[in-house]
This record gives sequence, structure tokens and C-alpha cells, in this order.
Amino acid sequence: MNNLPKLRFPEFLDAGDWEEKQLHQIASPVSERAKGKNKETALTLSAEYGIVSQGDYFGKRIAGENVDRYIKISLNDFVYNDRITKLFTYGTIKRLSQYQSGLVSPIYKCFRFKESENPVFWEWYFESGNHEIPLQKLVNEGARAGRFNISIQKFLSITVLSPESSEQQKIADCLSSIDDRITAETQKLDTLKAHKKGLMQQLFPAEGETLPKLRFPEFHDSGEWEEKKLGELIDYENGKAHENHIADKGKYIVVNSKFISTEGEVRKYTDNGFCIAEKEDILMVLSDVPNGRAIAKCYLVEVDNLYTVNQRICKIKPNGSVGKFLFYILDRNSFYLDFDDGVKQTNLRKEDVLSCPVFLPSLQQEQQKIVDCLSSIDEAIAAQSQAIELLKLHKKGLMQQLFPSVEEVIG
Repeated sequence: MNNLPKLRFPEFLDAGDWEEKQLHQIASPVSERAKGKNKETALTLSAEYGIVSQGDYFGKRIAGENVDRYIKISLNDFVYNDRITKLFTYGTIKRLSQYQSGLVSPIYKCFRFKESENPVFWEWYFESGNHEIPLQKLVNEGARAGRFNISIQKFLSITVLSPESSEQQKIADCLSSIDDRITAETQKLDTLKAHKKGLMQQLFPAEGETLPKLRFPEFHDSGEWEEKKLGELIDYENGKAHENHIADKGKYIVVNSKFISTEGEVRKYTDNGFCIAEKEDILMVLSDVPNGRAIAKCYLVEVDNLYTVNQRICKIKPNGSVGKFLFYILDRNSFYLDFDDGVKQTNLRKEDVLSCPVFLPSLQQEQQKIVDCLSSIDEAIAAQSQAIELLKLHKKGLMQQLFPSVEEVIG
């Protein structure tokens, strides 16, 4: 069987099969240990962010002064953690790219490629997951404590496929250029989010103020904003328990804290609507763990008779105010966040929700104008997020085609 990828650059169509090797033929373990009070940066391995500073990741230097058993690594060295994660079924492998050198915990397996190999190519090879099939054949059945507990020597015995150096470079450049594009588009997304946050700070009165810093010209003479308790502006209802009525498919989507905290991505269904939500209703999370990110997070209902509200979620129905205007005010409102003491679980009560102070203009036209402004930014944020997801899917598809399947070769 040919060791060839499904997609190949034209200049390499006649370059022959990729070569089948064991990883130890082109890479070797890194095992040099730190001694004494070493001033190298203490690093850690993150499945999401790669090899990063312990201080930046954890907020302090975990290693302290005693790093005697830590492993010294250099630029382009690889670190493997055989711990099972949601992102990587057979452990995490990352290349040191942000530092010239550093120290990592001895729980990691470290290795270095020969100078003839392109480390960026191998970084993409591991990210493609092409190493997982041969690795799966080596790992211990029933990994203990979420680890596979394999040695670096055993890890380096896995089968890999590689082209000659110029093709490695071409693949590395191609995938890295897409990654650079994703990074640039993500920065644009962050800029849009920062712009929205700054605009909201000006479109709504600051604490102790009765007027916003920025007001649309047609409302300059409309008077001060009014302060009211939320209870004066809405009808309130607690959600009902649906846990015993969950179905694989159903007429209604059950709105729970997971649904709201994931912006509707994680869903459960039911045919029993015990607390039906209507368009413009605001659904708020009432309970969360200490320092949780879900407490007081809100979801604005966009259609009638699709959602049913679960317990520990409340349904807020605007009464005379623009629903989305209140949504922008209430979503993770600092008044509610102050109930979280960082020690015990936070449980907002009905009276807590209703007592939130709210400033709003008397004219619904001004409320709607603010909503229209912020909604246009929301649409731009959503479009930018979708563009990034499409780029990520494109990158994933390319990786699947630019590398041959080891499974087919060793199957």
C-alpha cells in the first residue's frame, strides 16, 4: 500500500511514498535535569495553549526555588503529557515555541528531533492526531488515574510517516499560514468584543450617575434616566424540574445552566413543557459554584414555544420595557455577582433578582435605539466568530488530507 496523503503539492507528486519509521529513528529523549537554584523559566503544558509559563498559567511559580528534578528543554523540543483530556484522547503533545529554553515537571516525557527534521512539520503531524492509532496499540488498558503511564522509550517506538525535508517545509508553511490567519481573525474578534464592552460603558449610566456619557442626538432633551427596581419592570417565574422528562428528541429545548453558559450549544429535550418561554423573555441562571461563570448569565428568547425553563433558572418577562434592553443590563450584572462570596455555592432568590436597581430611559424609542446599536455589533461578532470556525474546519480538513493515514499502513 502506498504511504501517500490524499492531497499533495504539485511539485511533490513524483517524489515517491512517505517513509515509514519508528519515532526513535528521528527523535531522542530529553532528560537533562536542572540543578540547584536554576533561573530558567518554569513551564507547564496546556492542552489548549501549548507550553507556557507556570506563572502566567497558574498565577504563581508552582516550582518555587526547588527545581532539582525538573527537565531542561530548549526551543523546538517536544513535551508529551500522557494524561487523558477532553481535547486529546491519548495525551497532549506540544512544541516549545515561545521560549528559547525552560524547565518542565518530570511527570512529562520530553523529546527532540534530529536537525534534519522540521519541528514545525512534526508539530502539525501530532496535532493532526495521526500518531494516536499506533499509540493506542501501546497504552495500558484501563489507564490509572487518567494516565496511560507509558515510558518515553515506549512512546518513541510508535510508527510515523514522513516525507523528505522540502515537503515537510511546504506542509509546515501551509498550515502555519492558516494558523496565522486564524490568529489575526481572532484578534479582530477580540477587538469587536472590546469595542462592544466600551460602548456599553458609555451607553448606560456609570455607577452614581443618572445619564450615560454617550447619548443619541435625538434624545438629548429627553431628561434623566429613571432608577427602578427590576421587580417594577417585569413579571417573574421560577423554572420547573424537567429532569425526569428528558428525551433524546422532543418538542421543547430544556433551558438549564449548561444551555445558557454554552450559548445554547449544549441541549436537552423534552415533550413536557412545564414552564414555556416566549419571545423577548429573559432566562437567568440562579445557582452556580463559587467563582462560577454562569451565575446571573442570561439568555434572550428569540422565538415562541420552543423553550421550557428548568429549575434553578428564572423566567423574566419584561412589562412595558424593551426586552433586549433589559437583557443587556441584566446579563452578568455586578449586583448579582456580588452575591458570590467565592466560598460557597451562590443561590439567587426571587427577592434578590427583583431587587436589582435598573436605570433606563423613559422612552421605549431610546431603549430600542440602544438595542439596535448593540445588536449590530453582536451581528458583527457572530459573523466574525463563524468566519473563525470555518477557518478552523478548513485547517482540520487540510490536516486530514496532507498526512497519510498511519492506520491504513500499519492496520
